[in-house]
Amino acid sequence: MSPEFLITSLVVVATPGTGVVYTLAAGLTRGARASVVAAFGCTLGIVPHIAAAITGLAALLHTSAVAFSVLKYLGVAYLLYLAWSALREKGALAVDQGDAPGSARKVIGTAVLINLLNPKLTIFFFAFLPQFVGPGASAATLKMLALSATFMAITLVVFAIYGVFAAAVREQVISRPPVLAWIRRTFAASFLALGAKLAFTRQ
Repeated sequence: MSPEFLITSLVVVATPGTGVVYTLAAGLTRGARASVVAAFGCTLGIVPHIAAAITGLAALLHTSAVAFSVLKYLGVAYLLYLAWSALREKGALAVDQGDAPGSARKVIGTAVLINLLNPKLTIFFFAFLPQFVGPGASAATLKMLALSATFMAITLVVFAIYGVFAAAVREQVISRPPVLAWIRRTFAASFLALGAKLAFTRQ
């Protein structure tokens, strides 16, 4: 595994995006366990994108404006829904629901959808992975699978660290309603901004 791949993957994963924002929100509103579940869900959500990149299906999104747009606007709509949920204290970001029945399923489902509905990830892996597999390399598919597994492991660890850090200050946040309200507005604004960024993304 080349150092360049590891460093690039770490930078890409650590850069705040929808997955990071959601994992932080899960840690603050539900605690450390929920943040790790969210990190796992976000990691799981990139599997279809990696599979598409390896099998070549990403070329469809790259060449088909309709397919790309449909997936993109579904992602935008979902981010807008998350922003609304954060403001309304509903859904997977409701405070103190960490031990409620079905809570883990709700968190992981939301986390998976966040990444699943982002067509940029498919295009990213389609362009990113082949750079570290030389042209004509033997067992290229196996190498891409190994690279993908490493990228997913980095994603899980980094996101979990973000989430556990957020969970560590959870009590200080939820015990202060004005601070909690400000945090919710911040998360809502973040989801809105990420949705707007995705909406203006081109192939």
